[in-house]
Amino acid sequence: MDTSQILAIVIAAVAVLLLSLILYFIPVGLWITAIFSGVRVRIATLIGMRLRKVPPGQIIRPLISATKAEIELQIGQMEAHFLAGGDVGRVVDALISADRANIELPWKRATAIDLAGRDVLQAVQMSVNPKVIDTPRVAAVAKDGIQVVAVARVTVRANIDRLVGGAGEETVIARVGEGTVSGIGSAETHKWVLENPEAISKRVLERGLDEGTAFEILSIDIADVDIGRNIGAELQTDQAEADKKIAQAQAEQRRAMAVAEEQEMRAQVVAAEAQVPLALAEALRSGNLGVMDLYRMQNVQADTDMRRSIAGEEGTIEQ
Repeated sequence: MDTSQILAIVIAAVAVLLLSLILYFIPVGLWITAIFSGVRVRIATLIGMRLRKVPPGQIIRPLISATKAEIELQIGQMEAHFLAGGDVGRVVDALISADRANIELPWKRATAIDLAGRDVLQAVQMSVNPKVIDTPRVAAVAKDGIQVVAVARVTVRANIDRLVGGAGEETVIARVGEGTVSGIGSAETHKWVLENPEAISKRVLERGLDEGTAFEILSIDIADVDIGRNIGAELQTDQAEADKKIAQAQAEQRRAMAVAEEQEMRAQVVAAEAQVPLALAEALRSGNLGVMDLYRMQNVQADTDMRRSIAGEEGTIEQ
């Protein structure tokens, strides 16, 4: 292989490399598509996107969609949103949907919603087509002590103005549950709740539970009402059982005090009986009691004990 052939191969390789670089930095197919779609994009702009590490397709294709929908957007602001971590295509789709539904949605608000982590397209769709949320089963007790279990169905619509910083569905469900418990708890009887479920939903709706949330509550309906336990009767039963235990404890305390008092009196009797021999000895020593008197007293005591013993045995036999 001579020098001219080697040079030709090198020139061809360099040409292929240059062509590859040109095609990479200049997406000719995308540029032609934009031209025929009525979007004027300079080649320098496409090269700048490559240098800024912005995929041209993620900017130009949404721009074509916006142009066809007669929505004016600037490439610079679309690139800025992409570099900030946003989804340009999703935002443009949301703008088109909002425009078709006559919903005012500026570019800045749409990008703010997107960067806040919310699905801006879904929010627009929910503004057009409200969403129905079923709350969990909520148990509350009416004033007559009967437990009522209710399920509420909430129809909400996304509020575009409050999507940034507004609370989510969990807050709406919690507030509706709280309002349902309050409404049932203020009812005089459980029968009134069964007969007037719409009154409960009306009370809950009048409380303005959507304040500070990203939604607007359109309606609250009590979808299901069931009767639960008789909480009042259970509380009375528990109270009666507690009173019974208290009375038993007090009776046991009185019995223990009586036993202690009896034992104390017996101790006093034993102590008094222990003083009798000492008194007899002192009487004998002082001459106030003679020996024969002591013998006579002991004989009388023995005779008395014998009579008591005989009387006890006869009573046992008769029984």
